[in-house]
Amino acid sequence: MTVQLQFPEPVEGTVDPAAGETAKADGMALAAANTSVSWADACAAAIKLMARRGTAFQAADLIAEGLVDEPDSPNRWGPAFLRASAAGVIEAVGYAKSKRATVHSSICRTWQGTADYRRAAA
Repeated sequence: MTVQLQFPEPVEGTVDPAAGETAKADGMALAAANTSVSWADACAAAIKLMARRGTAFQAADLIAEGLVDEPDSPNRWGPAFLRASAAGVIEAVGYAKSKRATVHSSICRTWQGTADYRRAAA
Protein backbone atom coordinates (compact mmCIF):
# COMPACT_ATOMS: atom_id res chain seq x y z
CA MET A 1 0.00 0.00 0.00
CA THR A 2 1.29 3.47 -0.91
CA VAL A 3 0.81 6.25 1.60
CA GLN A 4 0.66 9.86 0.46
CA LEU A 5 2.87 12.28 2.33
CA GLN A 6 0.73 15.09 3.69
CA PHE A 7 1.77 18.33 5.33
CA PRO A 8 -0.55 20.08 7.79
CA GLU A 9 0.05 23.39 5.99
CA PRO A 10 1.96 24.52 2.89
CA VAL A 11 5.73 24.35 3.12
CA GLU A 12 7.07 27.89 3.36
CA GLY A 13 7.97 29.26 -0.06
CA THR A 14 5.88 26.76 -2.07
CA VAL A 15 2.75 28.90 -2.16
CA ASP A 16 3.49 32.54 -2.85
CA PRO A 17 0.77 34.38 -4.78
CA ALA A 18 2.85 37.57 -5.01
CA ALA A 19 5.76 35.66 -6.57
CA GLY A 20 3.33 34.03 -8.98
CA GLU A 21 1.98 37.41 -10.10
CA THR A 22 5.52 38.76 -10.48
CA ALA A 23 6.52 35.76 -12.61
CA LYS A 24 3.39 36.22 -14.74
CA ALA A 25 4.11 39.91 -15.29
CA ASP A 26 7.74 39.18 -16.15
CA GLY A 27 6.73 36.46 -18.62
CA MET A 28 4.14 38.68 -20.29
CA ALA A 29 6.64 41.53 -20.59
CA LEU A 30 9.16 39.18 -22.20
CA ALA A 31 6.53 37.82 -24.61
CA ALA A 32 5.35 41.33 -25.53
CA ALA A 33 8.91 42.51 -26.15
CA ASN A 34 9.47 39.60 -28.55
CA THR A 35 6.20 39.93 -30.48
CA SER A 36 6.36 41.29 -34.01
CA VAL A 37 4.78 44.71 -34.37
CA SER A 38 2.76 43.59 -37.40
CA TRP A 39 1.19 40.66 -35.52
CA ALA A 40 0.54 42.79 -32.41
CA ASP A 41 -1.16 45.48 -34.53
CA ALA A 42 -3.28 42.91 -36.41
CA CYS A 43 -4.28 41.26 -33.14
CA ALA A 44 -5.21 44.60 -31.52
CA ALA A 45 -7.39 45.46 -34.53
CA ALA A 46 -9.04 42.02 -34.39
CA ILE A 47 -9.76 42.36 -30.67
CA LYS A 48 -11.31 45.79 -31.24
CA LEU A 49 -13.52 44.45 -34.04
CA MET A 50 -14.74 41.58 -31.87
CA ALA A 51 -15.23 43.97 -28.93
CA ARG A 52 -17.53 46.18 -31.01
CA ARG A 53 -19.82 43.18 -31.63
CA GLY A 54 -20.60 42.89 -27.93
CA THR A 55 -20.50 39.09 -27.84
CA ALA A 56 -18.18 36.90 -25.78
CA PHE A 57 -15.09 35.67 -27.63
CA GLN A 58 -11.71 34.04 -27.13
CA ALA A 59 -8.43 34.00 -29.03
CA ALA A 60 -9.55 31.10 -31.24
CA ASP A 61 -12.42 33.22 -32.59
CA LEU A 62 -9.95 35.78 -33.95
CA ILE A 63 -8.25 33.03 -35.95
CA ALA A 64 -11.49 31.33 -37.02
CA GLU A 65 -12.78 34.60 -38.43
CA GLY A 66 -9.56 35.17 -40.35
CA LEU A 67 -8.81 38.35 -38.43
CA VAL A 68 -5.32 37.32 -37.31
CA ASP A 69 -2.95 34.42 -37.89
CA GLU A 70 -1.86 32.00 -35.19
CA PRO A 71 1.15 33.64 -33.49
CA ASP A 72 4.59 32.04 -33.52
CA SER A 73 4.12 31.32 -29.81
CA PRO A 74 0.92 30.97 -27.73
CA ASN A 75 2.59 33.29 -25.22
CA ARG A 76 1.75 36.21 -27.54
CA TRP A 77 -1.97 36.09 -26.70
CA GLY A 78 -1.73 37.10 -23.04
CA PRO A 79 -0.06 40.46 -23.58
CA ALA A 80 -2.42 41.29 -26.46
CA PHE A 81 -5.53 40.70 -24.37
CA LEU A 82 -3.96 42.36 -21.32
CA ARG A 83 -3.26 45.55 -23.32
CA ALA A 84 -6.82 45.62 -24.66
CA SER A 85 -8.22 45.06 -21.18
CA ALA A 86 -6.02 47.75 -19.62
CA ALA A 87 -7.16 50.17 -22.36
CA GLY A 88 -10.82 49.54 -21.49
CA VAL A 89 -11.58 47.83 -24.82
CA ILE A 90 -12.51 44.44 -23.35
CA GLU A 91 -13.27 42.83 -20.02
CA ALA A 92 -13.10 39.22 -18.89
CA VAL A 93 -16.57 37.66 -18.72
CA GLY A 94 -15.77 34.05 -17.89
CA TYR A 95 -13.85 30.93 -18.80
CA ALA A 96 -14.44 28.24 -21.41
CA LYS A 97 -12.60 25.39 -23.07
CA SER A 98 -10.34 26.76 -25.76
CA LYS A 99 -11.46 26.11 -29.32
CA ARG A 100 -7.82 26.00 -30.47
CA ALA A 101 -6.77 22.41 -31.19
CA THR A 102 -3.15 23.26 -30.38
CA VAL A 103 -3.97 23.65 -26.68
CA HIS A 104 -6.10 20.50 -26.31
CA SER A 105 -9.28 22.16 -24.94
CA SER A 106 -7.50 23.81 -22.03
CA ILE A 107 -9.41 26.46 -20.11
CA CYS A 108 -9.08 30.03 -21.36
CA ARG A 109 -10.71 33.35 -20.63
CA THR A 110 -13.58 34.68 -22.61
CA TRP A 111 -13.78 38.39 -23.28
CA GLN A 112 -16.38 40.93 -24.31
CA GLY A 113 -16.18 44.53 -25.39
CA THR A 114 -16.87 46.93 -22.55
CA ALA A 115 -20.05 48.96 -22.73
CA ASP A 116 -17.98 52.18 -22.74
CA TYR A 117 -15.86 50.97 -25.67
CA ARG A 118 -18.89 49.85 -27.66
CA ARG A 119 -20.58 53.23 -27.12
CA ALA A 120 -17.45 55.16 -28.11
CA ALA A 121 -16.86 52.98 -31.19
CA ALA A 122 -20.46 53.27 -32.42
